[in-house]
Amino acid sequence: MAMAMEGIAVKLPMKEESNGGSSLRFMKSCQISFVVYRCLFLLFCVLLSRVLLQNLRRSNGVLFFLNGGQGEEMEFTVGVRSNKFVEVPQIIWGLNNQKIALARAALTARKLNRTLLMPKLSASLFYKNTDLLQPIPFDKIFSLDRFNSRCRGFVQIARGSKPREAFVVRKGSGRRWTASKDLAQLDECVRNPDIDRHEVIRLEGKHPFLWHDHWPVNDYASVFECLDLVDELSAEASGVVAKLRAIQNSTKYVAVHMRIEKDWMIHCKKVENRAKIKEGKNLRICSSREEIMQRVSKIPGLEKPSVVYLAVADDLLEDKTLLEGWSQGLVPYEKKNLGVVSTYAKYPYLIKSAIDYEVCLQADVFVGNSFSTFSSLVVLQRTVRKKRGNFGNGCEGTYAYNLEGPGGGSQRWATNMSDSSLAAISYGSNHVSCT
Repeated sequence: MAMAMEGIAVKLPMKEESNGGSSLRFMKSCQISFVVYRCLFLLFCVLLSRVLLQNLRRSNGVLFFLNGGQGEEMEFTVGVRSNKFVEVPQIIWGLNNQKIALARAALTARKLNRTLLMPKLSASLFYKNTDLLQPIPFDKIFSLDRFNSRCRGFVQIARGSKPREAFVVRKGSGRRWTASKDLAQLDECVRNPDIDRHEVIRLEGKHPFLWHDHWPVNDYASVFECLDLVDELSAEASGVVAKLRAIQNSTKYVAVHMRIEKDWMIHCKKVENRAKIKEGKNLRICSSREEIMQRVSKIPGLEKPSVVYLAVADDLLEDKTLLEGWSQGLVPYEKKNLGVVSTYAKYPYLIKSAIDYEVCLQADVFVGNSFSTFSSLVVLQRTVRKKRGNFGNGCEGTYAYNLEGPGGGSQRWATNMSDSSLAAISYGSNHVSCT
C-alpha cells in the first residue's frame, strides 16, 4: 500500500517489521521531504528575485541596470541604465541658466532610468536669435570623466558618437501644460513598454531650462557638485585666484558679483514694478554701484585691508568709475588692473563666465545679488561645501548686497537646502535663509 507523508508518496512493504526498521524508514522519508522543500524554496527565491529586478528597472530611484549587448557577459551595476538614453535640445542662455538646464535634463534622464546623451551647450549669448548661437560640446567646458565618476549611481552622461534610433517625445508648452501633465508624460515613458524599448528617447520642444521643475534643491546640488572644469580652464581660474591672493601678500580676497549693466538695471526695475503692481510685493532687486560699495564696506567683521575682485561684464571694464569711491581698506580689482584681460580674451562668453564663476566660488567672502542666477548658484555650492565641512549653517562668508543687513551692510545668505524645487535660484528671491 502507499501512504502520504509530508506531501511525498512512500511505498511500504506488506509484512510487519520491527520498530527499529519503521524508525529508519521515517527518518529517510523526512530527509527526502527536506530536500524537496529546500529545492522549492530556492525556486521561489529565484522567481521572486526576477520579479523584484523587473520592478526595480522600472522605478525612479537608484536602480540596477544591465550593461552589455548581444553576446556579451551580463554585468549588473548600481546606477541608471547605460544602454538606454535621453537626448535633449541644445542648451542656451547664460552660463548658469545652462547649468540648471543641464541638471534638469540629467535628472529627467534619471527619472526615465536612462543615461543622458552629451548635450550641446551654447558658447555665445543670444536670447532672441537662436541661429546665431555657437554650439559647444559639454566636454569642452566640463570634464566628462570626472562628472561620471562623481555622479556614479545617480546620473550619467554619454557621448553620442553615432546616429541612434529614437522615439520622439514632444514637451508641451503654454499655461495648459501643467507640472502634473508634464510628470504624467514622463511616467508614461517609463511604464509604456512600446516607448521604453527604444534605445533613445528624444525630448523635443522648448529647451530644458523652461521645463517644469520636479526635483528638490538637493538633487540639483548633487549634479552641480559633479561639474568640474576641464584642466585647461581650471588652470586659468587658478591663475586668476593666485594673482588675487598674491596682492600685498593678502592670501585672502573678497569677490563681488556686480550687476549694474544697463540691460540688467532695465530688467530689474521692470520686475520690481510688475511685482508691486500685480502682486503688491516690494521686491528689492536693483542696487546701484554706490549702494553695493556701501553695503560691502559695512559687512560686520570684514577684514581690512581686503582685496576686492569685481566680477563684472566686459562692457563695464571701460568704466573708469568702477574702481573709484571704495572705502578705505577695500582695494578693488577687475580683470583689467589685475592684468588678466588676455586670459579671458582667448575665450567665448560661456568660458569667460565659467572662469569668473570659479574665482567667485573660491573667494574667502562672496557678495552677490539674490536675483542673479550666477550669484545664486555660487551661493548654493558654497552652502553645500560649508555644511559638508561642518562650517555652521552655510551663512558664513556669503552675502546679498541687494538686501540690507545689520548695520547697513549686506544680508548674510545661504541656500535653503530643504526647498522642494529650484525656483528661488532660477528666478531669484528676497528670502535668503540667514537672519
